[in-house]
Amino acid sequence: MVKDGAWVHALAEDYRQVDLPDAERAMLDFAEKLARRPEDVRYADHLRLREAGFEDRAILDITQIIAYFSFVNRMALGLGVQLESYWETGDFELLGQNIKGERNE
Repeated sequence: MVKDGAWVHALAEDYRQVDLPDAERAMLDFAEKLARRPEDVRYADHLRLREAGFEDRAILDITQIIAYFSFVNRMALGLGVQLESYWETGDFELLGQNIKGERNE
């Protein structure tokens, strides 16, 4: 579990402003493109993932996770599901706490 709350907030705000390994940055670039502009995904995007060290199985896993998150997010939005307060407030310190407010470590 990440214990640096400032890093988590920075990552959530804009991952491009956080110092990340090349492979993680390539994965997040691909995730953003597939989620926001899926019609723009090209073979070159897959090549970049391979060049960053991802094999076909990892690319499949990455793609499935992005697609699933996009699907679930659209379902929740379409059904009017109320999100937890930390998504609106950006108070991600609530993540990793159990129901009594104690940290899960």
